[in-house]
Amino acid sequence: MPFAFANDIRLHYELHGTGDPVVLVSGAGVSGKSWLIHQGPALLENGYRVCVYDSRGQPPSDECISGFVVEDLVADLAALLEFLDAGPARLIGTSTGAYVVQELALRRPELVRQAVLMASRARPDVLRTQLARAEIELGESGVTLPSSYRAVVRALQMLSPRSMDDESSIRDWLALLELAPPDGAGVRHQLALQPMPDRRAAYAEIAVPCHVVSFADDLIAPPGYGEELAGCIPGATFDLVGDAGHFGYLERPEEVNHIIAKHFAGIGARLTGQNPDTRRSAPWAS
Repeated sequence: MPFAFANDIRLHYELHGTGDPVVLVSGAGVSGKSWLIHQGPALLENGYRVCVYDSRGQPPSDECISGFVVEDLVADLAALLEFLDAGPARLIGTSTGAYVVQELALRRPELVRQAVLMASRARPDVLRTQLARAEIELGESGVTLPSSYRAVVRALQMLSPRSMDDESSIRDWLALLELAPPDGAGVRHQLALQPMPDRRAAYAEIAVPCHVVSFADDLIAPPGYGEELAGCIPGATFDLVGDAGHFGYLERPEEVNHIIAKHFAGIGARLTGQNPDTRRSAPWAS
């Protein structure tokens, strides 16, 4: 099991394939291996070298139960890229992972060639801030919820109505979600990063090519926040994926993989709600 030693902690990572590197950054409490179900194979088929890793707080990387802040996760990603001699790399992040990629693109642009930011935002809102705080309070209370109950709540939060209404699909999802262990202290520290500060003005300074992807049925990062994020980043493009929730990269992998491939190839994407003649396209080449 390979580890990178970064900032006095161990980060578990995996490398697959050869070619230009793509590093994928997961959301809070989600293993890096989740990328190997759909996005990893597609990237390998397109000739990229794929790196997935478990962020600080997510075992088998160090949990750092004493706590950490988003700057630590950004520094860890930078250190991993330097450890692997992978920069500048293409980066894909979702949810909290996208937040980390956004901050790295701002602080260490020399390490980022292109970025895809999924299920993300540039500022907080009251409801999702309270949700993150409530989940932390629940974990710290010592109450252990039945795994079946946790799975149902997770499905309602993370999936689209299309997935939930498909009886075959939802059985598989519930079985998978029941296998997830209760959040440990490290994951609760990751959740604590979700009430992010307002970064709209700061992201106007991002100078690397970014593409934002939102999911139409995302209850955690609704599409309006993703479109706003794209509007904050100079030259950023935007896509909206229908019939998908916060786990849209797992629910609609073929469409997501197609969007990623287009962005990495330098092909312009659409900005929903605008006339095709006024869409913003990526002004760069791969």
